[in-house]
Amino acid sequence: MDLNQLFKTKTPIIGVVHLLPLPTSPRWGGSLKAVISRAEQEAAALASGGVDGIMVENFFDAPFAKTEVDPAVVSAMTVIVQRIQNLVPLPIGLNVLRNDAKSAIAIASCVDAQFIRVNVLTGVMATDQGLIEGDAYQLLRYRRELGCDVKILADVLVKHARPLSSPNLTVAVKDTIERGLADAVILSGWATGCPPNPEDLELASAAANGTPVFIGSGANWENIATLMQVADGVIVCSSLKRHGRIDQPIDPNRVSQFVEAARQAKNFSRSEKSVTSV
Repeated sequence: MDLNQLFKTKTPIIGVVHLLPLPTSPRWGGSLKAVISRAEQEAAALASGGVDGIMVENFFDAPFAKTEVDPAVVSAMTVIVQRIQNLVPLPIGLNVLRNDAKSAIAIASCVDAQFIRVNVLTGVMATDQGLIEGDAYQLLRYRRELGCDVKILADVLVKHARPLSSPNLTVAVKDTIERGLADAVILSGWATGCPPNPEDLELASAAANGTPVFIGSGANWENIATLMQVADGVIVCSSLKRHGRIDQPIDPNRVSQFVEAARQAKNFSRSEKSVTSV
């Protein structure tokens, strides 16, 4: 996966739009217009702050369906992604929680979005939705059937979950890439807002052997310098929200602060490597 070709940078920062509850969600508020308005505001805030891509996620639909979401969710997310595409000229991705990769890639294919996030592509994870089995077999064949080139960013040992088998990170990364055919892998902490261990990022990067490794949670402007020493990109949301609270909207000032810190960290890393090589 060529990050520079997709995101116009080798170290992309992907900001996440957490959608308000969608139709059929337990907390659905009854107005899709309100959901769209909030999504447009957050996408604009992320774009103005300098992110390289945007991921749209039905975060506030919890409790989540284990696999297939309701058709109303698919319809709503399709409309919202199109509205965001009309607003910001950035690559757009989708994560249909908890693990409806088929719907995500179907939406992406229809609206020409560029990537999706898949929480469980391979293996079996014990989650708060029950046991979730990866189905790379069906997903990769469905992508081919759709005739699209939507990139698959797949979590390895995803947050809010525990593997049923031995949690060997190196093996999990290799399986996700070599047997699940992920275009990039994502490493997170144990829960939303928790960063991955830097040592784990190093292990994942070594095992990925050139396949991009993204930070999937917990990044903020205080720890990004450490995390970006090894990672190829970052997916971020919680720390960009007003007061750092998950229920608040995106704060453009916090986006700008984070983007600046991430850029400085990666530039420093590059200059340090150049000095070392000399």
